Amino acid sequence: MALADVPLRDLLAAFSSPDPTPGGGSASALASAVGASLLMMVAGLPKTRSGSDAERAALAAASAALGGIRSRLTAAIDADAGAYDQVVAAYKLPKGTPEEQAARKPAIQQALRAATEVPLDVMRLSAAAIEHAKTVAANGHRAAASDVGVAAALLGAGLRGAALNIDINIGSVADEPYVARVKAESARLSQDAARIAGETDALLRG
Repeated sequence: MALADVPLRDLLAAFSSPDPTPGGGSASALASAVGASLLMMVAGLPKTRSGSDAERAALAAASAALGGIRSRLTAAIDADAGAYDQVVAAYKLPKGTPEEQAARKPAIQQALRAATEVPLDVMRLSAAAIEHAKTVAANGHRAAASDVGVAAALLGAGLRGAALNIDINIGSVADEPYVARVKAESARLSQDAARIAGETDALLRG
């Protein structure tokens, strides 16, 4: 059964078990998925900041986009666990002969890149959701400001957690141009998200 489909208590038990998966990467995706869900809740409230049609239109557009983001983040909960399992399996491949060693090395590299791409996508999705958080903060009902703030905090945590997972995996990837591209994108996403989160917080306090 997919992690996203298990009861909450069982999911929490899975996170606390000695098994390495689900781990921090899955938790990051989950945090961001919850953040996106909270934003959708606020966007769907009957009251907006001033009740204007423009606000309702902006919130409806944000909610529609966030629905797609949440679906992809939900899928990443399992994808991250699966990517880690692939890395473990690759490292367990036999290496007793030159032929086995020649097959094992590219398998490990391929698995490490997959384990990098999943959290990188979580970063992208979290950053996109944070942009929508600004829209929800600007147009949503003021009484729900704390919900938007919690959503932004969860999305920030999910993005940061995904960045930490990238840092762990990218250190063993041999493709230097790929490593440079990933590091640059991770840094850009982190910086942009932090800036927009600050702007969102200002709207919530305004």
